[in-house]
Amino acid sequence: MLWFIGLGISGISELSNSTISVIKNADIVYLESFTSPISETEKDNLSFLCNGEFKIAKRWFVEDGNEILNNAKIKEVVLISYGDPYIATTHLELKTRAIRDKIETKTIHSSSIVSSLIGEVGLHYYKVGKILTVMNDPKSMITPYNTIFHNLLSKSHSLILLEYNEDKSFFLSPHDAISLLLDVENTQNGKIISSDTFVIVASRIGKSDQKIISGKISSLIKKEFGKPPHSIIIPGSLHFTESDAVKIVTECLDEPFDNATSVKSVSEQMIEKYVPMVREALDEIRPHYENLREYEDVLVNAKLYIDDAENFLKEGKKEYAVLSIGYADGLVDALRIAKGFDPKM
Repeated sequence: MLWFIGLGISGISELSNSTISVIKNADIVYLESFTSPISETEKDNLSFLCNGEFKIAKRWFVEDGNEILNNAKIKEVVLISYGDPYIATTHLELKTRAIRDKIETKTIHSSSIVSSLIGEVGLHYYKVGKILTVMNDPKSMITPYNTIFHNLLSKSHSLILLEYNEDKSFFLSPHDAISLLLDVENTQNGKIISSDTFVIVASRIGKSDQKIISGKISSLIKKEFGKPPHSIIIPGSLHFTESDAVKIVTECLDEPFDNATSVKSVSEQMIEKYVPMVREALDEIRPHYENLREYEDVLVNAKLYIDDAENFLKEGKKEYAVLSIGYADGLVDALRIAKGFDPKM
C-alpha cells in the first residue's frame, strides 16, 4: 500500500486524527523535503508520530522512486508532502507507476498554496491563469515573462512561485524575483512589467506570522518581507469586489488597478508600428505615379489594405489585420523598388 498524504500549508497541526492514525500505523514514512522548506521542529514532530521508520526523501530519491515502490509492494508506506500531494508532478508520476505495478494507492488531500493563496489575498480563484515559477537564472526568464504576458492578455491573474533549492537551502526572495522580471522586460520591451505594475507579495501563508503586502513595484522594493516561503501575484483585470478585498485583507501601499489594460498583443503592437510606416511610404511614392493610370489600381488597393488593417484590429480580427498590412507593405515596396527607392521597412 502506498499512501500520498498532504501536510497542508499550516503543517502538522492541520492533520486530522484519521490521518495521524495512518502515519502511526505505517511501516515506513517518507517526508518529501523539496516542495517547500519544512522546519526541523516539524520534522521532529512528524518523526515522533511514527511507530515505523521515518525517512527524509530528497528530490532525486522521489523522482527515482524505486525504493518507495519496492517497499510499498510488501509494506504499508506513506509519502508526506507539503501542501497537497499532487501539486508536485513528481508525486503524480509516482502514483502512476504504483498503479502500473499493481500497488494499491490511497490519497489524503490537504490545503495547497495554489488553492489557499488566491482567496487569502482577496482575488477570485476562477480568474487565475497559468501558474509559473521564477528561478534564479536570467536565462530562464523568457518563459515566465511570456506566461505573464499571455495571462494579462486574457485578463487573468499570474501566480508566481519562487525557486526553492533544498540542497543549497536557497529560497529566491521577492526582491530578486521582481528584479529578474524587470531585467527581462528591459531586454524584451513588451511593456508588460514596470515600476508601476501592481503586485501582491504573500509570505508564509498558513503560518501564524503570515504577511501579505500589495502595491506598485516601486513601493514594494522598499519593503522587507521576512522569512520564506514567499509567492508573488501579478493581478490581471480586477473586479471591484477584488479591489475592495485587496485593500482590506492586505497591507495595501497603493490603490489597486488593472494591469491588463496596458498590455497589447503582438498583433496590436505590429499594427500600431507598421500602419503609419506603410502609409508614409505610400504617400511618399504616390507622386511618382501621377498620371500613370495603369498603376492606379495598385495604389488604391495598397491604401485599402492599410485601412483594412486598422478596421480589422478594431473588430478584434487581429490575424486579418496583420495579413492586410503585410499585403499593403508588399504592394508599396514593389512600387518603390520599381522607381528606384529602397523599401521603407
